[in-house]
Amino acid sequence: MSGEIVLSVNQLGKSFKEKKIIENISFDVNKGEIMAILGPNGAGKSTTIRNIMGIMYPDEGSVTFHHYKAGTIPRHKIGYLPEERGLYKSVSIMDILLYFAELKDYPVAKAKQRALAYLAKFGLEGKEKTSIEELSKGMGQKVQFIAAIIHEPELLILDEPFSGLDPVSQEVFKQEIKDLANKGTAILLSSHQMNLVEELCDRLYMIHQGSKVLSGTLAEVKKDYANFKCSIHGDNETALLEKIPDVQRIEQNGKQSILYLSVEVDIPQWLKQWPDGIQVEELSIDRTTLHEIFIEIATGKRTKEGVRHA
Repeated sequence: MSGEIVLSVNQLGKSFKEKKIIENISFDVNKGEIMAILGPNGAGKSTTIRNIMGIMYPDEGSVTFHHYKAGTIPRHKIGYLPEERGLYKSVSIMDILLYFAELKDYPVAKAKQRALAYLAKFGLEGKEKTSIEELSKGMGQKVQFIAAIIHEPELLILDEPFSGLDPVSQEVFKQEIKDLANKGTAILLSSHQMNLVEELCDRLYMIHQGSKVLSGTLAEVKKDYANFKCSIHGDNETALLEKIPDVQRIEQNGKQSILYLSVEVDIPQWLKQWPDGIQVEELSIDRTTLHEIFIEIATGKRTKEGVRHA
């Protein structure tokens, strides 16, 4: 990452019929960075993205692309893959891609060359004359993705890019997103698939009920928010496990027990404090995943307290 700010969102606020949808949303996206914007359904992610794209305008705050303010942002420098896909069904793949390139004032000959290269990369070689309506949902998703990047945007906004993709296609998309970032594209990505977010993103910004609940690099969020958990396979009574210090919560399913620990636990010292009699056939210790953090925030099991605000 260069540290050069491409997109700056500053104290964004939006209301509908006096109901606050988002409030005080602020973050930057740097050149060559993959930034995730996360949150449960209804959190305000799509509203934030639509305000960035100029589809709607905020009641408070501002959106800046380099030194351009919203309303004057050069759209040919931005690529957008919306959550609601929409391509002209009776038009051929090549025609639709060249049409999107033309909308962005991108040279037609260069666009055709890039389109053919991407169709080959995404397993659609030889299908340039196929109409959109003949494609499967996954194939249509690939075409829409190509349309979003055909003009070499400086900023790429991806709203649920992995929806409808099989695992093989997901891997192709992941690699392409990484390659674009390595070439300097600033990427803002929204997804509910936390495992993919963990693999891809440099930083994340999570919204819940219209406000920020955490932000920072994945390492920072993990350090400050992802408690250790200990998985034990053995025939153990809950009452015995409750005698172990620094255990916040215990989940048991047959012989499998998961102990959720406090943040400050020193693992080597903690293991020495176990009471006698605990049966251990298998044991593993790791941190809670981003998926688990997401679930705990969305269900109210976690609050903003103790969370890093980068």
